[in-house]
Amino acid sequence: MMPSISIRSSRLRLMAAAVGPGLVVMLADTEAGSVITAAQSGAQWGYRLLLLQFLIIPLLYTAQELSIRLGLGTGKGFGELVRLRFGRGIALLSLATLVLSCFGALVTELSGLAGVGELFGVPLWETIGALVVLIFAMVCTGSYQGVERIAICLGLFGVAFIAVAWNAHPDPRQIAAQWYQMPFHDSSYLYLVAANLGTSVMPWTVFYQQSALIDKGLGARHLKAARIETFLGATLCQILTAAVVIAAAACFNRSDASFTLTSVPQLADAFTASLGQTVGRGVFAMGLAGGALVATIVVCLTVAWGVGEATGRRHSLEQRPADAPWFYAAFGAMLLGAGVLVGSGVNLVELSIFTGVVNALLLPAVLGLLYWLARTQLAGAFRLQGWYARVVGLVFGFASLAGLFCGVGGLLN
Repeated sequence: MMPSISIRSSRLRLMAAAVGPGLVVMLADTEAGSVITAAQSGAQWGYRLLLLQFLIIPLLYTAQELSIRLGLGTGKGFGELVRLRFGRGIALLSLATLVLSCFGALVTELSGLAGVGELFGVPLWETIGALVVLIFAMVCTGSYQGVERIAICLGLFGVAFIAVAWNAHPDPRQIAAQWYQMPFHDSSYLYLVAANLGTSVMPWTVFYQQSALIDKGLGARHLKAARIETFLGATLCQILTAAVVIAAAACFNRSDASFTLTSVPQLADAFTASLGQTVGRGVFAMGLAGGALVATIVVCLTVAWGVGEATGRRHSLEQRPADAPWFYAAFGAMLLGAGVLVGSGVNLVELSIFTGVVNALLLPAVLGLLYWLARTQLAGAFRLQGWYARVVGLVFGFASLAGLFCGVGGLLN
């Protein structure tokens, strides 16, 4: 009896220790860009992009699961592995694509948060200034666990989207009629397919989870727990995204007429319509702000870690600013630059969707490197091999081709 209890207790401790990176990165995946892209999908195409949200789950899980293997199996971050395997030149090129993706995402997150502030009459620059100071202060506490706990608490507000979808009273007959309708001949549909792919699997999510596992000091014995956390997180992420599609479709697409969103307050209408003016705005603000704040933290840390890994410098939140100046300099530069750009009046909806399309075009490079590293840099049980390697190759290949086809097709027409 006692050994059984001891084994269960040990498993629980391993699970508790592993919780964090996977959940944070999945909550960050339900960020402002994802919410806005999903809302536009529902408003413009009803439920025709709802099935896609669930088809993305295997892709999202397999990509993040490989980052877990690489992190726990090698003890090195993604950028460091690329540098050691392919050389400094390819590592810097990989870093450049990461910075581009992160900067676009960061601008999107701060724009979304500024839009939430405007809902309650807070001036744009006051919101941006407060956010920049708050986020930088959280990271400068010098503790990964501290930032992680704050991020998880904020991100859980995104669960509010499920309540909104339920209260929107979607028409089951309309869902059934549109579930399998996929008008790939329409360039605007292709554009949103690419955007949905690009706001689900992003370069910075792969970089972040691998580096975060290392920074937290996890090892091979945490592999199973990290996989479970990531699978649950990926499923929750796409359920929340699907809920946004449903809420927007029920609010804006009742007559099957295409509708284009242009602002954050307009997006809030889907929430106020189902929950009332006061409660709806509050729920919307918490849901959007929670995911956006988590993503802001994740994106900034990813860039800092990525710079350190690609250049061979140290990186850790456990180090103080004086001990890791490159880490905090990279973090602060990205944060400040994005804040200034957002203050210039960027169109949130257009930028969010375009950023997703750019990420979709980057999928072949990101997934290709991830797959190659998992095949060549791991040994034993960690190595990607056998039938699972073939399945992952098919999933990655199809997703990469879909991202290119839909992204280019949507941009050219």
